[in-house]
Amino acid sequence: MKKQTIIIFSLLFFISVLHAQDRVLGSQMATRSEVIAQHGMAATSQPLATQVALDILKAGGNAIDAAIAANAVLGLVEPTGNGMGGDLFAIIWDAKTQKLYGLNASGRSPYDLTLDYFLEHNYKKIPALGPLPVSVPGAVDGWFEMHKKFGTMKMKDILQPAINYARDGFPVTEVIAFYMQGNSRSLERFPGFKETFLPNGKAPEKGEIFKNPRLANTFEIIAKGGRDAFYKGEIAEKIVKYVREQGGFLSMRDFIDHHSDWVDPISTNYRGYDVWEMPPNGQGTAALQMLNILENYDIASMGFGSEEYMHLFIEAKKLAFEDRAKYYADPDFNDFPVEKLLSKEYAKERLKLITPRSARTYSAGELEMGNTIYMTVADKDGNMVSLIQSNYRGMGSGMTPGDLGFVLQDRGEMFSLKKGHMNVYEPHKRPFHTIIPAFITKDGKPYISFGLMGGAMQPQGHVQIVVNIIDFGMNLQVAGDAPRIYHEGSSEPTDEIMTDGGVVNLESGFRFETINALMGRGHTIQFNRGGYGGYQAIKYDAKNKVYFGASESRKDGQAAGY
Repeated sequence: MKKQTIIIFSLLFFISVLHAQDRVLGSQMATRSEVIAQHGMAATSQPLATQVALDILKAGGNAIDAAIAANAVLGLVEPTGNGMGGDLFAIIWDAKTQKLYGLNASGRSPYDLTLDYFLEHNYKKIPALGPLPVSVPGAVDGWFEMHKKFGTMKMKDILQPAINYARDGFPVTEVIAFYMQGNSRSLERFPGFKETFLPNGKAPEKGEIFKNPRLANTFEIIAKGGRDAFYKGEIAEKIVKYVREQGGFLSMRDFIDHHSDWVDPISTNYRGYDVWEMPPNGQGTAALQMLNILENYDIASMGFGSEEYMHLFIEAKKLAFEDRAKYYADPDFNDFPVEKLLSKEYAKERLKLITPRSARTYSAGELEMGNTIYMTVADKDGNMVSLIQSNYRGMGSGMTPGDLGFVLQDRGEMFSLKKGHMNVYEPHKRPFHTIIPAFITKDGKPYISFGLMGGAMQPQGHVQIVVNIIDFGMNLQVAGDAPRIYHEGSSEPTDEIMTDGGVVNLESGFRFETINALMGRGHTIQFNRGGYGGYQAIKYDAKNKVYFGASESRKDGQAAGY
């Protein structure tokens, strides 16, 4: 009966696609054309943030200045995915040195909280909400690190658009309004949340003007006092006082000792293109491992949406995520075998476990799901920024300190409580992280800055974007609009080991015959509304010296240039 139900739903989804409007040019899968411009490009998940990035570029700022300004605005206009209470990662192409730089601006766990506390209080996992999953927010330090190394405008001018929108208000967009209403139901019980995010006692609706004067005041303090105003001054003091009152463990020492790290991005070569990700504590390694496996097959000849390609993709994902569950953690606490995991030889060993006609059991733990923002900016000089930022689980822990105007992340939930696990909870340790920016270079030159938000979907989405562009020849817009595959474990998020084949979630747009054939190979198929991420990208065309921008339809985003 279950299989028959799945087939019926598959047919309905397939039929709905047949009624999509034909386009004069390009693929039926595209929601619109690529955006093309000469002097600068920005792609974010909210149009006001995109326009702020362009305003900064037009005022003489570079891509780094514009990215900071846009991210600050996104924390206001899209609090369901990010904010200064969360963490940040970035990959930056610097046109002057012709080099990629990676910034890990993720925060660490409290010094005063130990594994014994969780075990003595019989916790099986770290709670998703409240004070216990709160780690030090890293985003603000990330902004100032980026600015110190590459920025050109004054920070007060960069933050001014966010201050203006916070004080004067902005109309809430459709998807963000939906998520604000959903988050409010579970978070309104926490002190400070209602006062900040629920004017008139309810979440704002689509088109309603929302103001956050508390956040405007906080931005002004940072604009005047710099990063130390956040980590050594009154903002940190208010956060610590609030979290301690709620039963948490953050201290001033946690904030004073916080720092971001500049790191070398890691990469693999996929059919002549170098694909770049951030090293752990993030999960970017998984995308590179999947590409190393898929490179051994003639994917292009299989065709997009084919039974053969989808089966191989799902099986490659399982193999990479088994390593992800075991190895990915803070490298300051572990000897992470990155060279081994990214070697072509290791990929060839692993692909021997793939059976051509049947789904194998899946022995990796699923660790998370959560909303995030991804954005990218490029300027007239050739600088490009790939940036991702998140609260985790939408609006984070629900902890809304003092009168600061933002929620604190719950990224500490990602720690394991299993002794001996590489990602086991320890004081002053960075948790396993899901948010990952990406970049592609060709012959040592910048090609594509891109990313895709959405928990465990992110490395899977990265791989599908790369394959869509390189193997299937899709343009930047179609590559993001094309229907996606999302494989997940079949039980609740945990650090325990799965013993089944997991579940394959499919967006509408895949052929009924293919879905039926995948079930025949042993894959369990279902449809998951809204779990496939949100994508932005910028490509540089060196021949014509223009930028192409893309932002797909799953979010409220916009790509725009000038």
